[in-house]
Amino acid sequence: MKKILLPALAAFGLLAFTSLGDLPIGSNMPKADTKMKDISGKEITLKQAAKKNGLLVMFTCNTCPYVIKNQKRTNEISAYALKNDIGVVLVNSNEAYRNGEDSYESMKTYAKAQGYKWHYVVDQHSEVADAFGANKTPENYLFDSNGKLVYHGAIDDNPSDASSVKRNHLKEAISELINGKEITVKTSRSVGCTIKRNK
Repeated sequence: MKKILLPALAAFGLLAFTSLGDLPIGSNMPKADTKMKDISGKEITLKQAAKKNGLLVMFTCNTCPYVIKNQKRTNEISAYALKNDIGVVLVNSNEAYRNGEDSYESMKTYAKAQGYKWHYVVDQHSEVADAFGANKTPENYLFDSNGKLVYHGAIDDNPSDASSVKRNHLKEAISELINGKEITVKTSRSVGCTIKRNK
């Protein structure tokens, strides 16, 4: 009996914990023309949200403790991106929570409370998250002016403790991007809650 159960459990574990494929650095922006409903009530695409120097896409939500813990950093990096002519889109892909705390109305309330000055959109059926291979909230993707991925990962090197941050990965990547430099750290490990898909 044990001999039969162990392989079955191992297979289940593999299915449960295998992540979606990462989007390789240098990839074109996925689902760039997919329309998503913004908290403004309008529909927008990633391509439309991009600015002269590129686009920052952050997968996030209203409910994850890591999102809440990182909220000040989210606001700071989003403002920094906009200041440097990089568009910002925060994407809520928590389709399984759409009738609760990650509903469209809740997103509007949360965004207002946090003072968002950038797009916050609904990713229906987690379609965009699936195309990106995104798994966490928060998880960041920085694209250059040609829509090529130049950085993927966390805001900084210590999502759990802002006072212990030694390197601001995303801010450094933005600074290097706008100055025409090679991105020093192209990927880092995203730490947060899993995206709540209906799958």
